[in-house]
Amino acid sequence: MPNAVKTALLLGAMTALLMYLGQALGGAQGLVIGFMFAVVTNFASYWFSDKIVLSMYSAQEVGPDHRLYRIVASLAQRANLPMPRVYIIPQPSPNAFATGRNPDHAAVAATEGILQMLNDAELEGVIAHELSHVKHRDILISSVAATLAAAIMMIARFAMFFGGDRRDERGGGNAVAALATVILAPVAAMLIQAAISRSREYDADAGGASLVGDPMGLVNALRKIDSAARIVPLDANPATAHLFIMKPFSLGGIGSLFSTHPPTEARIEALMHQRR
Repeated sequence: MPNAVKTALLLGAMTALLMYLGQALGGAQGLVIGFMFAVVTNFASYWFSDKIVLSMYSAQEVGPDHRLYRIVASLAQRANLPMPRVYIIPQPSPNAFATGRNPDHAAVAATEGILQMLNDAELEGVIAHELSHVKHRDILISSVAATLAAAIMMIARFAMFFGGDRRDERGGGNAVAALATVILAPVAAMLIQAAISRSREYDADAGGASLVGDPMGLVNALRKIDSAARIVPLDANPATAHLFIMKPFSLGGIGSLFSTHPPTEARIEALMHQRR
């Protein structure tokens, strides 16, 4: 299914979820407010999602004198892509992501931790993975999903404090419905993200390895990032977890349902199979 269609379906699903959340907490008036909020959020997520996501992590743009910029520029030229904007995230946990609505408006961001941990070959593997997302236009749907999911979780938290006392037309309380809503809305948003991301990571791994010419840089990078992230998890907004090359925090047991990435071991196995 083309990513443009997936994006439209995602916007529709998130709109329906926002409207349901509004109705559950405010009846007919809440439904209208939910729809209006969905329209504004959809517009903002399409046009400004990259700026919103980058601001969440206090990302700092860097120029041609930076090591990361030079690696991105070299690989973008090799992939025949427009030069993305390049950002550094001031966090010690190793990770990276790409965002933007299309290749002409793309950005690549990496943490300070990943720059300190990886050598050039490994960093090239990571950046090639992110540029593969850019080339296949995965970044639009990823960025939109992050913005909408963050909005839904924000509303759910707000509703938890202010939505529990509303009475319906028959005079009965709906505190139980409100509580269920504030719990289920973020869950639904996270499940939508997970469904979007898992298969794309294998494709981006394969595309990145092909761009560099050897999967071993990315293989070694994934091993290092996976080990380090367990010790120094990224201080990440759960709504943006799917954007990163590696899940930024550990989710065990039932939490694996919300994992936006395949297991690292499975990704490495697929890359090694590509090498043979």
